[in-house]
Amino acid sequence: MSALPVVSGRELANALDKIGYVLDRQRGSHLILRQEAPPHRRLTVPDHKEVAKGTLRTIIRQAGLSVEEFKDLL
Repeated sequence: MSALPVVSGRELANALDKIGYVLDRQRGSHLILRQEAPPHRRLTVPDHKEVAKGTLRTIIRQAGLSVEEFKDLL
């Protein structure tokens, strides 16, 4: 298993933007991202200075990426 990088919520949102996720809205400190192309997924990304490791791994999995693919997006 590959080690996860330390990223902020904004860095995570920018990386997901490269695969088609756009900012839909923001509620408090959470960004709601939506994928325009099918399968039309929605992801909630905390807008924190550092995203917790478990949260990051879950978001990567929900986006349909591997850790290595995610690292390439950064």
